[in-house]
Amino acid sequence: MRDPNIVIIMTDQHQAAACAREGFGLDTTPFLDHLAHQGVWFNRAYTTAPMCMPARISMLTGRFPSAHRVRVNHHKQYALYERDLIDVCCERGYATALMGKNHSHLCPDRLDHWFELSHEGGSGPARTPGEKAMDAWLTELRHGVALTPSPFPAECQCPYRAVSDAQEWIRSLKGSRFFLWLSFPEPHSPYQVSEPYFSMFPPDDLPPVLAGGDTLEKKSFKWQWTKRLGAHVYPDYQDLLPRVRASYYGMLRLIDDQVRRFVAFLQAEGLWENTLLLFAADHGDFVGEYGMMRKGPEMPEVLVRIPLFVVGPGVRSLDIPHPAHVSLVDVFPTLCEAIGVPLPAGVQGRSLWPLLTGRSYPQEEFADVYVEQGFGGLHHTKEDCGDWDNGPAPGLKPGPTFDCLNSCTQSGTLRMLRSGDWKLTFDMQGHGELYDLARDPSELENLYDQSGYEDVRHRMVTGLLMRVLQAQDPLPLPTKYEMKMDPRNYWAPYRREAQNAHRISPKPGKAF
Repeated sequence: MRDPNIVIIMTDQHQAAACAREGFGLDTTPFLDHLAHQGVWFNRAYTTAPMCMPARISMLTGRFPSAHRVRVNHHKQYALYERDLIDVCCERGYATALMGKNHSHLCPDRLDHWFELSHEGGSGPARTPGEKAMDAWLTELRHGVALTPSPFPAECQCPYRAVSDAQEWIRSLKGSRFFLWLSFPEPHSPYQVSEPYFSMFPPDDLPPVLAGGDTLEKKSFKWQWTKRLGAHVYPDYQDLLPRVRASYYGMLRLIDDQVRRFVAFLQAEGLWENTLLLFAADHGDFVGEYGMMRKGPEMPEVLVRIPLFVVGPGVRSLDIPHPAHVSLVDVFPTLCEAIGVPLPAGVQGRSLWPLLTGRSYPQEEFADVYVEQGFGGLHHTKEDCGDWDNGPAPGLKPGPTFDCLNSCTQSGTLRMLRSGDWKLTFDMQGHGELYDLARDPSELENLYDQSGYEDVRHRMVTGLLMRVLQAQDPLPLPTKYEMKMDPRNYWAPYRREAQNAHRISPKPGKAF
């Protein structure tokens, strides 16, 4: 059988829980839910870092931010890897294209086709007058909140334009095998959408959030500082949240309709049966939880857990979510195995191909998942951030916007482990937070120092330390020594082997 076409559909700032298949009270993505049930979907899938560029580079290189070196959104020039997904696809004879948002280390000359769209729309003379007007309007919003419907139809929105370009490009290939990254800038801010989506989920009829704004006092200074920064720019910050949520869910339905349109095109062209489609997001959004919008501080579930599913040739169908804990860093090694390519040196993610195809796999390998956050140094505190009640906040761009990713929210080094219902975060100064997500899904009661949880704490700290060590960058590989690696980057099968090796006692008189 020939290698399948590969399509990665990615959304930006997509909260995993905001869909009916996870029990959400609104049917935001009916077609995506349908597709997920046609393949394998995960409700314990996580980003590598709750920030666009680090997460996207992790997906494309199979490496954690601490290894690929891009820990903030403006350091793409430092990306470190041996070969990435585009290299592998080109070597395998695929035509390659990006339609939509990039925000990675990639550049146009790396791919055969490049059609970039971002949160301000597109650029260049090829746009229609309506698209140009739409892009100017998006730019004027400055990542803000539109209180009225977009004055431009859905055909001018980025998801529609990305799908249209994808269709045109695929037709031009005349049957050649292709890799396509279809990357929607939405539902990231600016929070805007055209009718009928603007009115589809009325603000007064939305399900309640799990954690209201009054819970913010239980979180750290970084959270409170971010909320204060938003309110400094938008005096009606709290009043905007229902409209933010309504437009956010409307954007999800717009995306859903465009994915439906794209899949219908593949089916009509006779390409669907041999196309492997992976859907994922780079990270999440508060969407009103804790009385906040966008992202920024630390690693709550709403920011680090992502939607992820795979459907296509060889992939089995599951009605329930797969129990494995998986990561965005696992995408590259999974696709490598799907097309029969050995993992390049330095790849740290694990292949999910056995999980997708119903083969045996070491369940212990996927009993937990690891996430990184922070660019290093000490945490910024209230004393560092100053008093800006009567002036512009530090780092603010001119105009009505605020940067939720800043020196304060991204300072320090934070690491996270999710294992079953338990979640641990730990920082470089020894501060730990331990949560029972089954009982406390909003992470409001820190059990780390409470009595009665010593065994759980020990197990989680040990597991986190193990994952931190496994995430150490192996590049450059040693030239004199041979590094032993599992073909799928699995670690669990070798734990017993290592434990047994440590128990061996040298025989008397034998030199070692």
